[in-house]
Amino acid sequence: MQQSATHTARAPYGILAVLMIGAFIAFLNNTLLNIALPSIMKDLAIEPATAQWLSTGFMLVNGVLIPTSAFLIQKYSVRRLFLFAMTLFSTGTILAGFADVFPVLLAGRMIQASGSAIMMPLLMNVMLV
Repeated sequence: MQQSATHTARAPYGILAVLMIGAFIAFLNNTLLNIALPSIMKDLAIEPATAQWLSTGFMLVNGVLIPTSAFLIQKYSVRRLFLFAMTLFSTGTILAGFADVFPVLLAGRMIQASGSAIMMPLLMNVMLV
């Protein structure tokens, strides 16, 4: 009986590891685009100013959704937000991967950015809590 009363809570290292891996992939995605821009410009026959919108759009969506995620963290559970963010990120990745025209690629990148924007503050919040 005394053992159950002195039960200590373990640190959620598994949850932190999953969050860190998911966030790392989301962060890495933004930096990997810079290497692919010349190939994207050639394949889609677009100008550099147009291709730049892939990075600019990603950062704009991040800039809007990162502050919004504070509201989402208070309203929804960490698990639900993580699954939603990874679903958005994966959907955007699949859409961008199969894109054969620039507008579809840009939409995929912006969907990826929405998942990434939720993931960043979520990771920091979980680590601090």
